[in-house]
Amino acid sequence: MEYKSRTDIPNEFKWDLSKMYADETIIKKDIEELESLTPKILDYKGHIMDSSDSLYKFLTLTEKQDRILEKLYVYSKMNYDVDTKDNKAKSLKMKIEKLNEGLSEKYSFIEPEMLECSYDTVLKYIDENDKLKEYKFYLENIYRFKSHSLSQIEEDIYVKALNAFGNCSEAFSNINNTDIDLGYIKDENGNDVKLTQSNYIVYMKSKDRSIRESAFNALYSYYKNRKNTLAATYVGDIKESAFITNVKKYNSTLERSLFGDNIDVSVYKNLIDTVHKNMNLMYDYMNIRKKMLNLDELHMYDIYVDLVESNNDNISFDEGKKILFEALKPLGEKYLNDLKKAFDEKWIDIYPSDGKRSGAYSWGCYDSYPYLLLNYNETVDAVSTMGHELGHSMHSYYSKSQNYVDSNYPIFLAEIASTVNEVLINDYLYKNAKTKEDKIYYLTDFLEMVRATLYRQTMFAEFESIIHEKEQNGVPLTEDEISNTYYDLNKLYYGDNVVSDDNIRYEWSRIPHFYTPFYVYKYATGLSSALSIANRILKNDTETKDNYLCFLSSGGNDYPLNILKKVGVDMETPKPIEEALSMFKEKLEELKELIK
Repeated sequence: MEYKSRTDIPNEFKWDLSKMYADETIIKKDIEELESLTPKILDYKGHIMDSSDSLYKFLTLTEKQDRILEKLYVYSKMNYDVDTKDNKAKSLKMKIEKLNEGLSEKYSFIEPEMLECSYDTVLKYIDENDKLKEYKFYLENIYRFKSHSLSQIEEDIYVKALNAFGNCSEAFSNINNTDIDLGYIKDENGNDVKLTQSNYIVYMKSKDRSIRESAFNALYSYYKNRKNTLAATYVGDIKESAFITNVKKYNSTLERSLFGDNIDVSVYKNLIDTVHKNMNLMYDYMNIRKKMLNLDELHMYDIYVDLVESNNDNISFDEGKKILFEALKPLGEKYLNDLKKAFDEKWIDIYPSDGKRSGAYSWGCYDSYPYLLLNYNETVDAVSTMGHELGHSMHSYYSKSQNYVDSNYPIFLAEIASTVNEVLINDYLYKNAKTKEDKIYYLTDFLEMVRATLYRQTMFAEFESIIHEKEQNGVPLTEDEISNTYYDLNKLYYGDNVVSDDNIRYEWSRIPHFYTPFYVYKYATGLSSALSIANRILKNDTETKDNYLCFLSSGGNDYPLNILKKVGVDMETPKPIEEALSMFKEKLEELKELIK
C-alpha cells in the first residue's frame, strides 16, 4: 500500500499525538511553565544540600521541569518526523532544542554542588524525609561518580577544553557522510549507477558476484585513499578519550566507559574470551555459505548475499499483525493483552509517505504512549521490524510502573526486549514455513543475526580494546598499526574458509561507533541475553516467562547486571554467551540437515 502525501493516509493508520498535545494552546502553556520553573531552580544555587527538605523540593522542581521538557521535545521531534517538509513542525522542533541547550548551560552547577556534600549526609536526609526514598537509587548513582568528579572551577575548565576538542568525530562524519563520493558501478543491466552508503548493502546482496566485488572495492577504495586522514581523526578521538580518562581519574578508557552502568571490565573481557572459544562455529557457518554459494573461495564481498530467496513477501499490515500475535504467544496472555493497546490506542504510524523520515523507531516519554514510527512495506523484514520496535515499546510501557527517575532503562538493556521479539518471530516463521527454501531462509536469517551482532560486534569490541591499550602503552598508532591490527582480527574471526581481501583492512575507518569508545560490545551482550531468554521461553520455562515481565517492569531501578539477574541472566559469567552460541550451533545443525 503506497501513499504519496501525509494527507492521503487515513487517520486509522497514523499515530495519535493529540494524546500528548491536543492543540497549540497547551504547547504554549507548557513552554511558559517550563520557563517559569527555571528561576525557581536557580534560586537553589548554593542551597541544594542545606537540608533534607531543600534537597527534596529541589529534586521535585527539576523533575517537573524535566518531564515537561521531555514531553515537548519528544512531541516536536515526532511531529516533524512524519512530515519533514512541514516548516511549522520544524520551527517548533528547533525552538524546543534551543530551550534544551539553554537549560543545560544554566544548570552546570548542580552536580558539583551536590557532590561537595558527603553521601553519608544524603543517607541521613533520606532517613529524615520518607519522600526522598523514591530518589534513593538516583542519588546513589550520582554519588558513585564522586571520586571521578571535579571542583566547579575545574569543571568549567574541563567543559571549555571539551568544546575546543570534539572536531575529530565531526571531521570523520564529514568524510563518512557529507563529502563522500563512492563513484559509479555497473548494475545487473549494465547501467552505470552511483554507489552510496545507503544502496551499498543492496549491491552486496546482488546475485551477480562481479557486482558485489565492484561495490566492495569501490567503497573501500574511497577509505583507502583517505586512510592517513582517517587514522589521524581516529587517533585524535582516542587521545581526547584518554584526556577525559586521566582528568576524571580512571585507570583506562574502557573502565570509564563501563563505569556508568556499574560494569566491571571483566564482563567485557569475558565476552571476548567466550567468543574466542567458539570460533569453530563461525568457521563452520562460513564453510556452509561457501558450499551453498558453490564457490571455490568465499570472499568478504560474498558474506551478505542471501543463500535463498524468500517467497513470503506481500504481507499486508493486518496479516503482519496476525503473525506478530501468533509468534509472541509464548510470552503469555498478559503480554498479548497489553500489546493489543499499541494498535487500539494508535501508538503506531504505519505507512511511508513523502517527507516522512525513513526507517523505524520506538520513542515516547513518561507522560506519553511509547509510540512507534514504521515505514511498513509488506515484506517479511517489515514484520520483523514491527516486532522489534514493539519490543522496545512494551519495555517502555512496563517501565512506567517505576517512579519517573527510575523509569529509563539503560542502553545496556535496551536491545534485549526487541531482540527477544525478533527471535520469537523468526522461530514462528521457520516452524510454519511451507517449503524447504523458506526454512533455509529463516534459518540463515537467524544465523546472520548472530554473525553480524555477536561475532562481528565482539570483533569490533576487541579491536577497540587493543587500540586503546596500545595508545595507553605508548605504541605509535600509525595507519599501518591500526589497519594491520584490524586485518589480523578479521582473519581470526572469519577463519580460513574466507579470503580476507586486502581492502577489508580499512573497514575500521568507516565505523562511526568507534568515535563512542566501548559502545559496540552492548550489541553483543544484548543479543546474548536476548537469545538466552528467548531460548528458555520457547522451551516453555514458566519461571522465565514470569521473571521476564518483572525484568521489563524494572526500568532503570537498579544497575543493569542486577536487573538482568531477575530473569536468570548473569553476564558476569560466560553462561548467557554460551547459551546464545549453543542456539547458534543448533540452527547450524538444522541447516546442514536441510541442505543434505
